[in-house]
Amino acid sequence: MSVTASSKPGKGLFHILLTAAIFTFLVCLTMLPASAAGGLQLSTSYPGRTVKAGDNPSFDLDFVNGSGKSQSVALSVVSIPDGWKGYFEGNGSQVNRVFLKSGENAAAVTFNLTIPAAVAEGTYSVTIKADAGSGFSDTLKLDVHINKEETGSSSFSTQYPEQEGASGANFSFSTMILNNTPTEQSYSLAANAPSGWQVSFKPAGESTQIASISVEARQSKGLNVAITPPAEIAAGKYTIPCTAVSAGETLGAELTVVITGSYKMELSTPSGRLSLDANANRETAVTLSISNKGNADLQNINLTSSAPDGWTVRFEQPTIAVLKAGSTQEATAYLTPSKDAMSGDYVTTITATSPETSSKADFRVTVKTKTVWGFVGIVIILAMAGGLACVFRKYGRR
Repeated sequence: MSVTASSKPGKGLFHILLTAAIFTFLVCLTMLPASAAGGLQLSTSYPGRTVKAGDNPSFDLDFVNGSGKSQSVALSVVSIPDGWKGYFEGNGSQVNRVFLKSGENAAAVTFNLTIPAAVAEGTYSVTIKADAGSGFSDTLKLDVHINKEETGSSSFSTQYPEQEGASGANFSFSTMILNNTPTEQSYSLAANAPSGWQVSFKPAGESTQIASISVEARQSKGLNVAITPPAEIAAGKYTIPCTAVSAGETLGAELTVVITGSYKMELSTPSGRLSLDANANRETAVTLSISNKGNADLQNINLTSSAPDGWTVRFEQPTIAVLKAGSTQEATAYLTPSKDAMSGDYVTTITATSPETSSKADFRVTVKTKTVWGFVGIVIILAMAGGLACVFRKYGRR
């Protein structure tokens, strides 16, 4: 009896203590944060990134909803460096809440950062939060390292921004577009050229004219800019601003064309007639007219000729030192056909040449032989006729 009586109070106390322990455990369990109880987890595959100043990195977010039921979860930025901007994106739209089914929800939301271009090198932290209320929440720390060596900006550049040539020449500039952003960019191309000028853009090494060009992130593409001035453009310096415009930036390049002048010369005669008569082995003078039809002075004009074999051509003034723009100067050429030249038409070419341009004229020369023997023949014929007449008078009556 004593053994049985003493065992009952011990069992009762054990049950009381066991019940109290279970109750205390359940109370503590309900007071734990949801994440500790396996409720909500917020994560990303790469919570640490190395970028450059001015970049816009994105983080794909994964969620685990361990509550056993669907939840609507609010999204927010807990902390972010001054000047930085961050927002959540889902299905192409900016969002501030996400609906999570029970279990894993992979890459349901993307967190986007906008980093200022002037930020210094170093490591910065951004903290974001997912919260469904009643302690059902989780936070995520993102570490962003700014690498100073990668800093830089996009550009539209050329190694030789200034070219020189005469009017009527075509100019070609080899340029480069550098996209130093983290995303591919499409650039619209344009040029603000003076009236009458033509500007075209072509990818390097290609002949297709384009109005826009796409450049991948951190890459560059060569571009050929062809510039054609008007035919009668005056001498001077002309600047053509060119732009490459994308959704986020405008790049500019100034190309300069220096027109040294237009060079055009005309060789003729004062009357415009390019034919003359000449005698074999006898010198004949021809007056030449050299006109500067361009808008720049011509220097060191030389007169030369091309004539049939045995002919000679000399110039009274074989060189003209300077011929002003718009002016005309005369010169004399002396043609001498060979002594054996037969009667007929011949061609002699006279050329005026300067370092910048040239002009030539073809002269038709009609050669006439001497008529001495013709006169002698006539005298002989007349003498014979006179002699016959005398014979007829003297012996005709017989």
